[in-house]
Amino acid sequence: MNSFAALRERLAEAAAEFAGPADAAADILAGIVDDVDRALSEELEIFPVCHHSPASALAMVRRLREKQPAVIYLELCEDLRPVVDELRNCKLPVALQAFAGDVAGHPAELAPLSVIAPITESSAEYQAIAYALDTPGVELVLVDRSTDHVFQWAPREERFAPEAEPADAEQLHGDAVGLEIGDLRPRFAELEQFLLHHGKVRHWSEWWDQYVEQPLVGADYDTYRQVLVLIGSLFRRLRRGSTAVDEDRERYMWTRMREHLAATGTDPARCLYVCGAAHAASRVEQFGLAATAEFEISPRTETVWHYGIVPSSHSAIEAQFGSAGGSVSIAAATWAKALRRNKLSPFQLAGQPGTGTAALPAITVPTRVTDQLTEFLSRPPALDPLDEAELREWSVDIVRLARRNGYLASTADAIAIYETSILLAGLRNRARPTPYDFQDAAVTCLEKDRVPGRRDVRRLCEILLGGDRIGQVGYAALPPLARDVLDRLEPLGLDLSKRRVQRALLDLRADPHLRPCSDLLWLLRRLLPAQAARPIMGSHGLGERAIQESWDLDLGRHQRSLVELGYEGVTVEQVLEQRLRRSVAAPDATAATALAAVEDALVYLGSARLADELGSRAVDLLAAERTVDDAPVVLRRIRVLLDHFRSSGTELPHWCARFVRAGYAHYCTLLPSTFTDEETGPRQVAAMLGFLFGMEHLAISLGCDRTQLELAVAQSHPESPEKVALLWAARFQLGSLPLEQLRSRCDEMLANPLVLPAFPRYLSGFVQAIDPAPALKPFAVELLSKAFGRLPDRVLLPWLPTLVTTLRDQAGELVPVLVREAARTMPATRNALNGWTAPWAEPTGPAPEAAAGPGPRAVAGLLHAYPDTTDALAELLGCAGTWQRPAADNDSSAVAELLTAYPTTADALTELLGTD
Repeated sequence: MNSFAALRERLAEAAAEFAGPADAAADILAGIVDDVDRALSEELEIFPVCHHSPASALAMVRRLREKQPAVIYLELCEDLRPVVDELRNCKLPVALQAFAGDVAGHPAELAPLSVIAPITESSAEYQAIAYALDTPGVELVLVDRSTDHVFQWAPREERFAPEAEPADAEQLHGDAVGLEIGDLRPRFAELEQFLLHHGKVRHWSEWWDQYVEQPLVGADYDTYRQVLVLIGSLFRRLRRGSTAVDEDRERYMWTRMREHLAATGTDPARCLYVCGAAHAASRVEQFGLAATAEFEISPRTETVWHYGIVPSSHSAIEAQFGSAGGSVSIAAATWAKALRRNKLSPFQLAGQPGTGTAALPAITVPTRVTDQLTEFLSRPPALDPLDEAELREWSVDIVRLARRNGYLASTADAIAIYETSILLAGLRNRARPTPYDFQDAAVTCLEKDRVPGRRDVRRLCEILLGGDRIGQVGYAALPPLARDVLDRLEPLGLDLSKRRVQRALLDLRADPHLRPCSDLLWLLRRLLPAQAARPIMGSHGLGERAIQESWDLDLGRHQRSLVELGYEGVTVEQVLEQRLRRSVAAPDATAATALAAVEDALVYLGSARLADELGSRAVDLLAAERTVDDAPVVLRRIRVLLDHFRSSGTELPHWCARFVRAGYAHYCTLLPSTFTDEETGPRQVAAMLGFLFGMEHLAISLGCDRTQLELAVAQSHPESPEKVALLWAARFQLGSLPLEQLRSRCDEMLANPLVLPAFPRYLSGFVQAIDPAPALKPFAVELLSKAFGRLPDRVLLPWLPTLVTTLRDQAGELVPVLVREAARTMPATRNALNGWTAPWAEPTGPAPEAAAGPGPRAVAGLLHAYPDTTDALAELLGCAGTWQRPAADNDSSAVAELLTAYPTTADALTELLGTD
């Protein structure tokens, strides 16, 4: 423990000079030196890393080629080990995933559970994985706690508030919990703000790249280890809040490593432990192979976990872990540049683009800790010389890219970007402009007032410096369900692995063999996000069979959703069947949910057996419901199902008959209370009446008693105007309230100034009553017409907005029915309106002559006024004759004599024609 004595003494002197001898800074600085000494003196070599760090990846490549360990212990969930082998079938970046749809032992509200661990080529963990999997005789052991323990050990507030990524990250990770190796970010806000301010940077990613990544890219291995452990120890000691979870993870990892060494007898000198820098500075009692403290690992819950690989991207990783936009892409560019500069060949899994690097002969390296940290911290940072060619290339390329995206950029802008980059670097005490300096210069010089296209200049710089690389899971690494989907869609002739929208045209009449593809696409439409499979033409419902369909398919971009679907079953049909059964068995399931499941079972699976099972569950759920909130949905769905069974010619299923009987009794029982319940809206009451009156004939034929409905209506005493109108409509439908009496009541309301403000609500109730009582459609039009015809403008104009909003909110879907009825009742042209009389208009009273019956001359004049009608009627009756027009009003013609001889016929004809 004396190798860092000089550094410890110098830090203690500095702390005493700036903070005083009794300040806590001296203890912290001395403590971090002790942590470094302890970690690097451990018998098992510890390799500290930072997540997606080019410096860590470069140091890992060097160390693996130098030491060639036989066992690599990696800080990653131990149950992810089987899926690591599938990385060779993928295009990086991807993410290892553990997924659980059904939870047991975890809070039900957390389901589904998902954990992801992103892997990029420029990460130290990938280099270690590639070396271990492609080098014979090397064993890779994952030693971190299982994914089940991730949720067991997570604090309650974190478990119930998962951090979701923004929508612009394409939801490649969804709401999964992210795992990263080496989270090196101070959880001490004051320290982070201090570092950003004095480092003249905007965010933590830029500070880390400038003051840690760049100096360590070319550092030797001992210096790299000491600096990483130093930073990890410092951030760990300054972290606020509980560190119990991190300490339990460290106890877990050291316990697993000791167990493996004891079981295999491997020499610790041939092993390498890869972990985050903060874990390397651990102070738990289980730290080190010489520790004797035991740690009891709690058992996993009964949750069944599924494992796979999902696509990832640089932007998704940045959003998941709160890094600055473009930081992962810049790290990838730094990694590639450092490989070229140092002439290193990275490790790469066979099967991925490029070729793997063969292992070199083993080299024995003495493990001796020397104090390289003091020299590294004492000397000023090396200033990289300006790479004029690189900066010039960036400046020219960004102008070219900007012009391609609609910016008015020129050669002068390229020169300005070049000079501004150098200026900004100088202001920030940097001799060499960093990619962040270049980004700021480009934004300053190119983004004048607006963004002409979809991409701003900062995004263009990210594309230029490496772009947002998006990974892809290979066919061999997909779960069986995903492979089955791709195989079954192969007749479409599309490459569905591409990350772009592709149009599929299906002529099902000319190519009947594409019908299975159509059925599968509709299934995917039901199970996957809406944009994965979007129909442009065609429909799929009960009894519908399209002859032509057009689809926009984007399965490549939604590969993650397809992979997670594979965790639930072997085929999409099995997954849908399981989901339907779970939906009706859920504690919050309703009759409407079960009816929707029945419809899906018939439409997507064509399974009458499953539909009967789900329908029986719908009957039980309806009988157990104590509210009628879902009555409109229940009515709509049961009508659709009954129409389907009637039109298909099949016998009505037994569950349908039970559902109608149960629904009739259920709604009759609840009708009086729902009429008076203030929390139950008129839509629900109208739906109940629609069920009772619409299913009345079927229910009575199945054994229901109409008296039950009559008693329920008689016991109902609503107070709300809408429900009062619905009650009157129900009584009208039952025959206990004649139309004339109903009209009289409404006329009285229109004439009452005190009731007039509430009349729109009455009218809304009558409009909603159109469904249970279709015969009231003309009456609703009559009420609305009377209101507009009788009310004066001073009353009508303030009253009209209330009417419109009431109808829109309470009966919006029935207003088109009302409009069609009005169009049928009203005259179609303006000229016809002048002589039109409303069917409900009151008669003005009979003429004196008509009091004793129409006179012969009046009837004769009517017939002479409409000779065409009289001729048509005579021809229809087979009578022939000629017209005789009387010379004067007092002439007694043959027609007059005929009408006088048969006065009853004349009276009937006059009444039929509506004349006096």
